[in-house]
Parts: sequence; C-alpha cells; structure tokens
Amino acid sequence: MKRMTDADHDKVSAAITKAELSTAGEIVAVATPISDSYHDVALHWALVPLFAVLAWAAWRPSALEWWYDFLLGGWQPEPTQSQLLTLLMVFAALKFTVALLILKWMPLRLLLTPAATKHRRVRRRAIAIFQAAAAGRTTGRTGILIYLSLAERRAEIIADEAILKVTDDHIWGEAMTELITNVRAGRVGDGIAAAVERVGVVLSEHFPRSSADLNEIPDKLIEL
Repeated sequence: MKRMTDADHDKVSAAITKAELSTAGEIVAVATPISDSYHDVALHWALVPLFAVLAWAAWRPSALEWWYDFLLGGWQPEPTQSQLLTLLMVFAALKFTVALLILKWMPLRLLLTPAATKHRRVRRRAIAIFQAAAAGRTTGRTGILIYLSLAERRAEIIADEAILKVTDDHIWGEAMTELITNVRAGRVGDGIAAAVERVGVVLSEHFPRSSADLNEIPDKLIEL
C-alpha cells in the first residue's frame, strides 16, 4: 500500500493554498493506506472451514473413526463418542486457526471483503476524521474534507454545515472523477491536487473570499 512522496505533499499543499485564494472555504486533504483492519471479516471467513469440518463429520461419521485410527496408529479399542467428539473439536480448531493465519495477509482479506462493507468503513472513517479535523473549526462552517483510502480504492468528500445547505453529493462528481482517474493511473498526488482544484471552484462560487478572511486550517496534505 503506497505511501505519499514529499513531491505529493508539496503538490497537494500548493493546490490547497491556490484554491483557497478565491474562497472562504477551508479544504482538508487526507490520505491513508487503509481505513479499517477488517478483523471481523477475517473471523467470518475463518468460520467457513470450521463449519465445513462439522458438516463433513455429520455427513461421514465413519471418516472420523478412520482418522482416529490413522492418527493413533490403529490397534486401538473402538473409540468412544467422547474421543471422536474431541478429535472433531481439534480438527475444527485447527481449520479455524489456519484460516485466520492465512487471512492475516491483507490483500486476501480485502479481496474477500464485500464492496458494501468497504464503502461503509471508508465512509465511517472519513466522517470521524472530518469531525476531528474540520467540523466546526471554521467561522462560517465552511470546512470540507477530501479523503482517500488507498487499499480500498475509495474516496469520500465530506462537507461542513454551511456547504451542505447549498450543495449536494452530485456537485462533487467532477472532483471525485479527477481523483479516482489519477489514482488508478498511479498519480496519487496529482489526483488529490486535481480534486482540490475542482472543490475550490465550487466553493468560490458559493463562498467567495473576503478581505477579512483568515486561513483557519493549515494548507497541507495529512497522511495517516
């Protein structure tokens, strides 16, 4: 999961400074390698082989007896129900543990994570960061967050109260297109900078900068 370069930071910071020359809005840009650990997704998938073992034992109970004899070398008394259930528990625990260890590999975990889950987690993280970094920190409630989560290949634009009154999600379509197109081509810094420029154009139409305007949030890319 790619980290941002110094050149990316400089490019985005310059874009924010330029965009805010014509608007009272305050733009915050945040990039992160990943928005969630998805541990619960790994747990859910690890249950699949566990239940598969239980289903196998229910379907072929004689196979469990065969494995008991095989593992103990044969020439044993007929296993009791308790011994067979203990062996089944060991098999299930082993399958579950191995699956969890395999799913520690994040690319596989992300591949098995439903798109809707990724969308919700990225959106939730973006809102949390917005609340901490921009919400209510400007005099006119004109803060806006451009959030990019690289591993999930998703982005969010979260706006403050005053901006929400005069815009909707559709108005940020061009900014999102510029961002995603550049990121897919490997130009992460260019993508964020282009999105900042588009957002700045919209903000300048609704919240033009006055002579008394102050820079209330630092003009820099935040990398988490």
